[in-house]
Amino acid sequence: MKITQISSRMAQMARPAVFAVAALTASATIALAQEGDAAAAAASAEEGISIGGLIKDSGPIGWCIILLSIVALALIIEAFTSLKRDKLAPPDQIDEIQALFDEGQYQEAMNLCEEEPNYFTRVCAAGISKIGHDFEVIEKSLEEMGDEESIKLHQKIGWLSLISNIAPMMGLVAAFKKIASSGGQASPAELAAGISVALLTTMFGLIVAIPTTAVFAFLRNRMIRTIIETGAIVEDLFERFRPGEQE
Repeated sequence: MKITQISSRMAQMARPAVFAVAALTASATIALAQEGDAAAAAASAEEGISIGGLIKDSGPIGWCIILLSIVALALIIEAFTSLKRDKLAPPDQIDEIQALFDEGQYQEAMNLCEEEPNYFTRVCAAGISKIGHDFEVIEKSLEEMGDEESIKLHQKIGWLSLISNIAPMMGLVAAFKKIASSGGQASPAELAAGISVALLTTMFGLIVAIPTTAVFAFLRNRMIRTIIETGAIVEDLFERFRPGEQE
């Protein structure tokens, strides 16, 4: 009997503990469910962010940056097609003009340069037009025309450098505009909104600027290499007119 009474008392004493554990378990389950709902809400909020929404939030400056990206893409395509080695100095024209020079047919070489203008033929035409003058005159004419044509080529890709510099800076316009419109008394909320747009447009600007800068560097290096190679060919072509070289 004593053992039965002790067991009954222990069971009565354990009931509150069981209820407490059950209550704690239920509370923990509810808390975990609430955390799961909050995480799901945050995930759904993140999934709601879209490129279209970001562009819309960036305002007019964001659309200007998009326009700059389109212009940059058009310039890159044009530069890749027009600044190739075979376009600036076609190998077949080089061989043909060298053959005409070896035969002494300078007028025919001049006609060929005028009919098919490019970097190589324009520089050659400048030198051919001075044949009969002192070699210093021919050399100076070649240098001047080479510099002029090189400047024209650099101007073609110079716009890419300008776009890559302007695009990220346009993001700061929104914040400065917000401060200017408030007369220097912008509230923290207004500044936060302006800074948010500024960061967003700066991100778009960097997305445009980074690849544009890389392409500009590639095109510039390739163009400089082509100019140096073509200059060496032209110099060797007219070397026969240097005093002491003529037969």
